[in-house]
Amino acid sequence: MLYYLFQYLDKTMDVPGTGVFQYITFRSGLAIILSLMISTIFGKRVINYLRRLQIGETVRELGLEGQTQKAGTPTMGGLIIIFSTLIPVFLLAKLDNIYVMLLIVTTLWMGTIGFIDDYIKIFKKDKEGLKGKFKVIGQVGLGLIVGSVLYFHPAVTVRTDTSTTDIFKQGTTVSAVAKEEKSTATTIPFFKNNEMDYAELLAWTGDNYKDYAWLIFIPVVIFIITAVSNGANLTDGIDGLAAGTSAISVLALGIFAFVSGNIIFSNYLNIMYIPNSGEMTVYIAAFVGSLIGFLWYNTYPATVFMGDTGSLTIGGIIAVLAIAVRKELLIPVLCGIFLAENLSVVLQVAYFKYTKKKYGEGRRIFLMSPLHHHYQKKGYHESKIVTRFWIVAILLAIFSLVSLKLR
Repeated sequence: MLYYLFQYLDKTMDVPGTGVFQYITFRSGLAIILSLMISTIFGKRVINYLRRLQIGETVRELGLEGQTQKAGTPTMGGLIIIFSTLIPVFLLAKLDNIYVMLLIVTTLWMGTIGFIDDYIKIFKKDKEGLKGKFKVIGQVGLGLIVGSVLYFHPAVTVRTDTSTTDIFKQGTTVSAVAKEEKSTATTIPFFKNNEMDYAELLAWTGDNYKDYAWLIFIPVVIFIITAVSNGANLTDGIDGLAAGTSAISVLALGIFAFVSGNIIFSNYLNIMYIPNSGEMTVYIAAFVGSLIGFLWYNTYPATVFMGDTGSLTIGGIIAVLAIAVRKELLIPVLCGIFLAENLSVVLQVAYFKYTKKKYGEGRRIFLMSPLHHHYQKKGYHESKIVTRFWIVAILLAIFSLVSLKLR
């Protein structure tokens, strides 16, 4: 809203200083400061309100050190993340940008699913919360919306043929040089000539195969959103783990969004230019600020848990960001922590069932899954586990960013 106000003041009244609101970097800086202030200053009030409502976490008996002390800690803290992200976005972002609109829808959609899950657990006294099938239906529904918009909306395009030399030598505007088109192309990391079009997977069907690319693209979007949101949900098991690792991954995605949405940087780095995607940087800045602000209260010993309200929202946003900047194939590296947590559960369950069928008793690969609980069982303190996971997440983020040039 402030963006449009200052744009009006700049164009009609020529008020000094209002022109800076044109710049994504300026608005991103304001967004991260504002979200930090909202999450840290008003976060305490939200926590106290949740405590008054007795919205506390019911901790299952898992035999973990310090577990009983966590019973009664307020949950639904994901509301802090959601509000401190959306308020700066509504104030500072271009709300008519299709990518920003998709991210707002994702935040509200996944936040609602997580809120319902937490509500059932707390107020209905049902430890299982929202049934798994309903969560999956919600995730699939969001995947259908995001996939359909990215495929069919006319504003979602990519650059097909533009060079930096053309831009400067011809002296024309960027819009006059850039050739933009609808495409289901994505990026294969660490390879030269690394653009892959999902439509090519249907080339065997005939000359009009590109008309049916949505048959591949939309299911891929659904799978990624479901997998990443569940991975974030599983990672939210000890104080500060999900929020910290997510902030690191989102910050890396912010860099991808900024360079992909800037025709000069995208040409210099020889990466896909995605018009209008740079505006996501404002949203990402607000999101990172809210996650860091939430850590003020969520680090050990946590005074609030994010609950599914936060974890499902975080996973959904990360998935949509990666898909929007055409870096979804980099998710196994960038979100390696989520992947490890997911795999630990899948392998544990599969191996337990296999050994129970073969030997008559179930055996385990890990002392407990998800993976962070395995290290708790081995006697590591929560803080040490979280810090080391953060370090791994930083290394994975750096490795992901290196893919811009290392091919």
